[in-house]
Amino acid sequence: MASLPEPDVAREWLETMTLIRRFEERAGEMYARAKIGGFLHLSIGEEATIVGSARALREHDYLVSTYRSHGHALVRGTPPENVMAELFGRVDGCSRGRGGSMHMFDLKRRFMGGYGIVGGNLPIAAGIAMASDYEGSEDVTLCAFGDGASNQGTFGETLNLAALWRLPVVFMVTNNQFGMGTALRRHSAVTDLQRKGESLGVPGMRCDGMDVQETYAVVCEAVRRVREDRRPLLVEAVTYRFRGHSMADPEQYRSKEEVAQWRARDPIPTFGERLVREGVLDEAQRAAIDARAIARVDAAVAFAENSPFPAPESLYDDVYVLDAEVRGTYSVSTTGVQEPQPQAALADGSDEIPQQFTDALLLGEDAS
Repeated sequence: MASLPEPDVAREWLETMTLIRRFEERAGEMYARAKIGGFLHLSIGEEATIVGSARALREHDYLVSTYRSHGHALVRGTPPENVMAELFGRVDGCSRGRGGSMHMFDLKRRFMGGYGIVGGNLPIAAGIAMASDYEGSEDVTLCAFGDGASNQGTFGETLNLAALWRLPVVFMVTNNQFGMGTALRRHSAVTDLQRKGESLGVPGMRCDGMDVQETYAVVCEAVRRVREDRRPLLVEAVTYRFRGHSMADPEQYRSKEEVAQWRARDPIPTFGERLVREGVLDEAQRAAIDARAIARVDAAVAFAENSPFPAPESLYDDVYVLDAEVRGTYSVSTTGVQEPQPQAALADGSDEIPQQFTDALLLGEDAS
């Protein structure tokens, strides 16, 4: 068993894992009370994977997540008040109430977002890593994704280019045993996920994602190698989610006994008990950590409740492509600012060509 980090560091790990757990539990309650709309994917059980991997990064490294992203926002330092407000769809949310559960984002802390599309974050992470390489910085990108995403086309395409271009990115597959409701052995021909990148030039490593210390140690080594060698690595974190894929999941694909077996390895009490055994804290201090987490989440809920909804007139703010009914400019323009056409000019059918294609046609990039 690896030795513990410095006492202050060990306590911070436990505090952050506890905050994530209490936050997720309360988010589930708020969803059941219809305070949160859309889908809600909780990471209860995966806290050691989240904290151990994120703490292996430098402050200026990048973290890219999936639709299960609340814990990643919190571990990077986004205040729980802003994360909860985002879940509530309020203007004080970290994405100003426009992203919701699956689209947390905090550029200041280099948390580059959650993504609703399975595997959609992989090429984005490679792009961020390419930017770091182009700028000559030492920044590394950590891209977390689920075992189901390792079967997506973006997995192979991204790892191939990352290896070819020697991009500084650590791909971390969070193997929680299920792609939605399909067991790993039923959705992947290769169940040793750390090896899925080998044929693409991306070697792999594995860690026990239920153990915050081991996760930290393995990801630290991966980040070090990527930073020094400028070559991507794949890390498989073997973990388990105690709740369903989402709040709408009836969980008919696994038994209560299986869940109970994994719950016996719950990373939070396991790590907390070790800290008590080794004298890092006592039971009263451990209880106080939990009480503070609950109080912080209470405050986050109150903050979200009091935050206003986005104003109706802001509906089209940050919309990239506007049509004839909504006046504005097109962000896809590469030939200068394109002003909207007068309504009369549209009557002749000139708007039959999708406006996104206009600039490409002007540049002679018509694929035909």
